[in-house]
Amino acid sequence: QVQLVESGGGSVQAGGSLRLSCAASGASGYTYYMGWFRQAPGKEREGVAAIDSDGSTIYADSVKGRFTISKDNAKNTLYLQMNSLKPEDTAMYYCAADRVSWYLIPNYEYWGQGTQVTVSS
Repeated sequence: QVQLVESGGGSVQAGGSLRLSCAASGASGYTYYMGWFRQAPGKEREGVAAIDSDGSTIYADSVKGRFTISKDNAKNTLYLQMNSLKPEDTAMYYCAADRVSWYLIPNYEYWGQGTQVTVSS
């Protein structure tokens, strides 16, 4: 069983930055693919960024050039560096993991509880 715990959310003004972290545990012995998703009130959960076991990354068009996904395998931690934040980035952000890659499709098996990001104009 994989446990994921996000942190790093908060409230910032437009143009600001935040770095989200996702600490993973219980994943030893397997290679996991991981991703960041977000969900705003009244909207569907959408993929933001994902990273494969070899470090390959994929981003939603809406965040390309502003967000960077990375992972530290030694620390079992996934990161999302978010720069030039916009009010439309406001959402609950979730990290997800699975033994197969779902890229930006929210079919991952394991999910964290989420961390809120609020961007004011």
